[in-house]
Amino acid sequence: MPGTSSEFVGTACVLYDGECSFCTRWVSFWSGALRRRNIETAALQEPWVEQRLRLSEEQILYDIRLLTADGDLISGANVYLYVWRRIWWAWPLYAVFSRPGCNKLIHLGYRWFARNRHCVSQVCRIRR
Repeated sequence: MPGTSSEFVGTACVLYDGECSFCTRWVSFWSGALRRRNIETAALQEPWVEQRLRLSEEQILYDIRLLTADGDLISGANVYLYVWRRIWWAWPLYAVFSRPGCNKLIHLGYRWFARNRHCVSQVCRIRR
């Protein structure tokens, strides 16, 4: 997994919540397809991520993130659109959800899921 700038040359990296069992399962499922497209994966909790993104822990964990090979940061539902656009069999998802009406739906759906991901993954952290 990338930890330094030199390891990142020509590679993008999906950054996910490594403490969320749902997130880790899905990243594990997709990792082969991602690697074939020169996209690595790493947990948001890795020390190099905070150093690289210069965000607080709370900000970092707010969204799934993707660092592009050019160093751009993509967050939230846009990560899925970025990845789907690069996988031929997932491209139809990109085509549908990049349309204005559906794009709003994926962003709303993503935001709901991101807020509730620990309950979905059976590790609920909602403070009561």
